[in-house]
Amino acid sequence: MTVKFVAAKDVADEVFRREPVHILDVRTKEASEDWHIEGDNVNLINIPFKELSDSDSAELKKLPKDQPLYTICGKGNDSQKAAAYLQENGFGNVYSIEGGMAAWSEQLEPVKIGEVEGGAIYQFVRLGKGCLSYLIESDGEAAVVDASRVTENYEKFAKEKGIKIKYVIDTHLHADHISGGKKLADAAGATYYLPPEDADRVVFGFEPATDGLKLEVGSTTVEAVYSPGHTIGSTTFVVGQKYLLTGDILFVESIGRPDLAGKAEDWAEDLYETLYRRYKELAGDLLVLPAHYAEVSEMNEDGSVSEKLSVLYEKNEGLQIQDEAQFIKRVTQGLKDQPNAYEEIRQTNMGKINPPVDEAKEMETGPNNCAV
Repeated sequence: MTVKFVAAKDVADEVFRREPVHILDVRTKEASEDWHIEGDNVNLINIPFKELSDSDSAELKKLPKDQPLYTICGKGNDSQKAAAYLQENGFGNVYSIEGGMAAWSEQLEPVKIGEVEGGAIYQFVRLGKGCLSYLIESDGEAAVVDASRVTENYEKFAKEKGIKIKYVIDTHLHADHISGGKKLADAAGATYYLPPEDADRVVFGFEPATDGLKLEVGSTTVEAVYSPGHTIGSTTFVVGQKYLLTGDILFVESIGRPDLAGKAEDWAEDLYETLYRRYKELAGDLLVLPAHYAEVSEMNEDGSVSEKLSVLYEKNEGLQIQDEAQFIKRVTQGLKDQPNAYEEIRQTNMGKINPPVDEAKEMETGPNNCAV
């Protein structure tokens, strides 16, 4: 019996459109609980592949026979076998997701956030990692911020829009995913910017993204605001006096963790200074656009992730701890596990190692865990 396949991109489009999606995850229970496909209308059932043939009829009855059913595993091997098994047992509309969770983690969905002078700003939502990156375009020019490893998405988007990528910027040295910043800049003939405080061990060339730096993208200005705390170099970017690209400093429902380089106490003080003093000087009506989200609940109706800075000062738990000592205790104790292979990812983003594609995918598996 021939197994049918579906591309991870097609599943991502359905999830993003909030269509009903039925998933059988055949990885171990631990792996599925840690990291899985999420969405408002995703019905996910986990039956490890080794247990599938022993599953009682009640478990299998939870799976729909009259709607498309997608099987998924880590890389796409066990999911093929699971799809074949289900077909043999009366499920006629089963598809194995090609490439498994490794492929799922690479999917990007662009969403228009709003207008800027001479153009618009777009958020690229990476559903499988909770990563968010941005493209600002104005008068035929563009800047990309916090690009993911799969840079072809931005190149294709720019080509379709007829715009030239002029700048590529990283808000900080990432530890949860491999940056596509330098690669994209080289491919597009763009200038690559990185905060110098994060770049003392970087082995490739870059331009320093220093406090107060202003970059002209067509008719729109992108201005750097030094905002350490997640890393010592973390830098926020104000776009057209309307949008605040916060990197991993501030999220919609949380704040950045300060411990990914082993300097939690020192960087927690910087984090407090940024959130409770530096950001307080910024306009409250700026729309916060973070580099990550943790839960589907953070998404707006159109699938984007954003909120006004003034609203976050009212509702975000991480912005309600006025006492600095209590704040430092909160952000340095009881943290989640650090991102998968975070030290190897840091080394890659410094240019010190250059893993092959399959190894790079493996390094990026798992949730991002950049928030407190």
